[in-house]
Amino acid sequence: MNLFVFGLGFTGRRFAERARGRFGTVRATVTDPAAAARLASATGFSLRAFGPEADDPRIVEDLVDTDVLLVSAPPGAEGDPVLARYADAVAASRIGWIGYLSTIGVYGDQGGAWIDETTPATPRSARSKIRLDAESAWLSLGAQAGKAVQVFRLSGIYGPGRNPIVKLREGRSQRIVKAGQVFNRIHVDDIATTLLASIDRPRPGAIYNVTDDEPTAPQTVTEHAAALTGLPLPPEIDFETADLSPMARSFYGENKRVRNRLIRDELGVELAYPTYREGLAALKDQP
Repeated sequence: MNLFVFGLGFTGRRFAERARGRFGTVRATVTDPAAAARLASATGFSLRAFGPEADDPRIVEDLVDTDVLLVSAPPGAEGDPVLARYADAVAASRIGWIGYLSTIGVYGDQGGAWIDETTPATPRSARSKIRLDAESAWLSLGAQAGKAVQVFRLSGIYGPGRNPIVKLREGRSQRIVKAGQVFNRIHVDDIATTLLASIDRPRPGAIYNVTDDEPTAPQTVTEHAAALTGLPLPPEIDFETADLSPMARSFYGENKRVRNRLIRDELGVELAYPTYREGLAALKDQP
């Protein structure tokens, strides 16, 4: 089998690295053509340019020779760029499994209530509405072309090089406090585990929440990271006066507790990092 990944970012790259033994060839896209050679050398993958300027003409041929497709490239204001350029090629290919990486942001604000995949998606932000439209478009393509398309709604992603410990070390951490606010998280390796389990058990039209077991206040996670590493704990900052970008502030406008029972019951996933405590413990000695 051959793998193609649209969007070799943090999650796409980690999945491809974890999954490379399952595939004869791994091909993926990057937005910066100048970085392609360097990343190809570092990863061993065949890389293609896919971005606002020009696409690598080999992508169409690659899709003909692909069995598993992961879409990690985000949609834009004009919709999903992969579908806009390659819907026909995907539909005509032999691809049997398609995974679309989305976000739990499509559920919008749930007032801190517990939700699962049966909860209606009620996105508030423009970017989450665009995500939900992209989900629907991919599911429609799957239904029309007879492809097993699965949507994975991810919570806050962390892992090596991208986590609260790194922020503390670099002096970028803020301990922002908003009463009652919680977030779910997910370690990037648990995302990879879930995707691999789905490849083994495809279900056309499936939607999965990929998240940890314990939604937690963000300041609690920062405090645990500082205690675990002995790094200085930043002072508390009230949310109302915190210096946040509009996007960061918008995250605090949505409050929900997300259940992950479906990936366990249907796909047999056992999370390696069911809470932030296990995840940070594994990361504390990493750069």
